[in-house]
Amino acid sequence: MSGDGTPMRKKRRVMRPVLVLVAFAILAFIVVFLIFGFGSSRIAGCFSQSVPEITVSEFNFEVGRDRMFAHMEGSVAAAGTLGVQVLDAGGRETLRDSFRMTQPAIAGTGDRCIAFDIGGSAVRVFSATQVIAAIEKEGNVVSAAINQNGWFCVVTQDGGGLRGSVSVYNNSGAMVYRVNLGSGFILSAQLSPDNNSLAVLNLTDYSSRITFYHGIDTDKDPDAIFDLYDGLIIDIRYLPNGDILAFSTDSLLTVDRSGRGETLYTFPDKRLGGYAQNDDFIALHLYDHGIGHRGRIVSLLSDGTILGEMSFDREIVSMSSDGKTLVILKSDSLAFFSEELEELPISDDNISAAGSSRVLAVSEDAALATSDNSAVVITIDPDSRIESGQ
Repeated sequence: MSGDGTPMRKKRRVMRPVLVLVAFAILAFIVVFLIFGFGSSRIAGCFSQSVPEITVSEFNFEVGRDRMFAHMEGSVAAAGTLGVQVLDAGGRETLRDSFRMTQPAIAGTGDRCIAFDIGGSAVRVFSATQVIAAIEKEGNVVSAAINQNGWFCVVTQDGGGLRGSVSVYNNSGAMVYRVNLGSGFILSAQLSPDNNSLAVLNLTDYSSRITFYHGIDTDKDPDAIFDLYDGLIIDIRYLPNGDILAFSTDSLLTVDRSGRGETLYTFPDKRLGGYAQNDDFIALHLYDHGIGHRGRIVSLLSDGTILGEMSFDREIVSMSSDGKTLVILKSDSLAFFSEELEELPISDDNISAAGSSRVLAVSEDAALATSDNSAVVITIDPDSRIESGQ
């Protein structure tokens, strides 16, 4: 498959405009549930293993309803309808910023987080101890992302129809440039680790499109375009080598900076339930069509090499990863797995994760099981690493 989609034209199925509208209608589900539920592992995968160990068994936040959580180096952050709050490894508050959000979301990497109101105007970028940028966008915020250097981008829907824009900011919170798309609804955008490339995911009448802009320039045409005509891309992420990893509804792809795509793994007979990804491996949660909660988990490397597979028949609520560990929150329990999907025993002194709705890996040995009322810490048995040879 190439950037212009030529090899796929023979089998292209033209997407009707109604499909674009349907995709727009499920945007909130994609952003809130996949990206910030299953996909919250994008946060965990960027932390060094030398961060301070969490020393409390439960974190207590006061940020209102609809809480979302993220992990910074040595701290845990939460965003809710009443603003954001950061607690250190011992559960002590180090930052609180009060403001209103209707659909709060949060993402982070390294020592910074970005919180934003989906469909609203509020955006906050902050460290464990200070607010770095407090922005009120004129358009409705669709999504936002922050890279390891603290540069961040915000996607907004600025006018009627399906038009949108991406604003790029440096690590001081100053806007560097802005990209406007004349047509096609923008789902999300990502900045490369070196700040020099912007990848924008948008929907056109006929395809899911990734548009690349290389170099800091406020007025330029795209440098490369990749179109996927036979599927719907729901999320993109930069890999360490500068390629884009793209999750679609029936495949996993990579796209290089020239717009050339390569399929890593396909699942046309399955339904994507979620995913987790970091620099070490990728995990896919795949449902069997029309058969309750039955399906399988697949772990693989970014070159497509399969590391492990396992079947399941219980509901999987959320999953997240850090380093070589995958954490899965099921409807009745929480479990840790190695990247080869071998289960790791949890510690006997853990408190219950019952009632949790999301999981966030905060290290290879610990995870937060979160809900609107609590964020409890679950750890693996320290001897399990030794027994498994890790």
